[in-house]
Amino acid sequence: MSGTVPSAGPSRVARVAAPVGVALALLALWHGAVLWFEWPPYLVPSPLRVAEVLGQNAAMLGLALANTMQVALLALAAAVLLGTAIAFVFVQSRSVETALFPYAVLLQVTPVVSIAPLVIIWVKDPTASLVICATVVALFPIVANTTLGLRSVDPGLLALFRLQRASRWQLLWRLRVPSALPYFLAGLRISAGLALIGAVVAEFVAGTGGTASGLAYRILMAGYQLDVPLMFAALFLVALAGVALFAATSLLSRWLLGGWHESETRLD
Repeated sequence: MSGTVPSAGPSRVARVAAPVGVALALLALWHGAVLWFEWPPYLVPSPLRVAEVLGQNAAMLGLALANTMQVALLALAAAVLLGTAIAFVFVQSRSVETALFPYAVLLQVTPVVSIAPLVIIWVKDPTASLVICATVVALFPIVANTTLGLRSVDPGLLALFRLQRASRWQLLWRLRVPSALPYFLAGLRISAGLALIGAVVAEFVAGTGGTASGLAYRILMAGYQLDVPLMFAALFLVALAGVALFAATSLLSRWLLGGWHESETRLD
C-alpha cells in the first residue's frame, strides 16, 4: 500500500516575500484610492505623505516609541514572572486553583481604562503606574496557558516518574516544565501584544507628556491639532512595534522548540 508523502511547506524566502508582497499591494491600493477619490491629507493622507511626516518627526516619534516599548517590555517581564509563579502555585493544589483562578479571570475581563485612573492616583511614579496597568492586561494568558501546560503531562510518563519515586520537585522541573513550555510560549506571544496594547491604553488615560511621552500621547496631541498624517505615522509605529514583538516571541519559540516539539518541526 503506497503512502502519501507530505508536501513541503513554503520556503523561508516565500514566508517572508508573501506578507511583504501583500503589504506592498495594500499600500499601492491605499495610494491609488487617495489619488482616485482625491482625499485631502487632513482626512486620509497618502502613504508617501505619512512617510514624509515620519521622516520629519523621526526624533520625536523615535523617543515616543522607545518610551512605549520600555513600558510594554517591563510589563511583559512582570507578567511572565508573576504569571508563571501563579501557575506553579495553581498546579500544586486544585483547591488553591479553584479558589483563586476566578480572580485571574476577573483581571482579564476588567477594562484597563476603568482601573488606570486609580492606579495612576495611587502610584505616584508615572512609569510604574503605566507598567502596572499594562501588566494587568498581559497577565492572564501567561497564567492560563502555563497552568494548562503544567497539567497537560503524558499520563504514562507521570506514572513512570511516580513508579521511580520521583519527588514533587523532580516532577515539576523534569516533567511538567518541559511539557508546559509550548503552552507558555503560546501565551507569551499573546501577552506580548497585550502588553503593548495595555501600555498604549494606559498612556491614553494618563496623558503623560514631556520627555516621558509615548506614542499614545503623540496620537492624542496630533488629534487635538488635526494633524492626521502625524496620527497615521504614530499608528504605523505602534503597529510596527506589535509586529516586532510577535516576531521576536515567535523566533524565541522556534529556537526553544524547533529541535524537538512537533509545533515547530516542519519540512522546508
